[in-house]
Amino acid sequence: MKKPKHLTALEWEIMNVIWQSDRFPVTVRQVLERAYPDGEKAYTTVQTIMNNLTEKGLLAREKIGPVNVYKPILSAGTAQKRETDRFVDKVFNGSFFSLANFLLSSGKLSPDELDQLKNILEKNKKGN
Repeated sequence: MKKPKHLTALEWEIMNVIWQSDRFPVTVRQVLERAYPDGEKAYTTVQTIMNNLTEKGLLAREKIGPVNVYKPILSAGTAQKRETDRFVDKVFNGSFFSLANFLLSSGKLSPDELDQLKNILEKNKKGN
């Protein structure tokens, strides 16, 4: 198994569908129908992406009869943590404080979201 690498936007789309699945393993057809119910992508495109995700170490593939089935190796949370760490290292020189400061000063958070963040900070400050 290769070391997990950066995921493309399309790979994130596919992985999010798989992580949200109610049972495993999943087939390419199941992912295709959930992710692209109006036929926006071809079966072979989704199959190729899922095979790439297997090579990247995010999916395990098994052949059952004539069909390949897949299940996630990494949880969504683990993948999000890795991607966030990579992003923060690259864009903010590894400083999560700089990321938080950027987000807070961006003007893109609603007053309700700022209140929610304030509550989270207070809870963390108290050690909960």
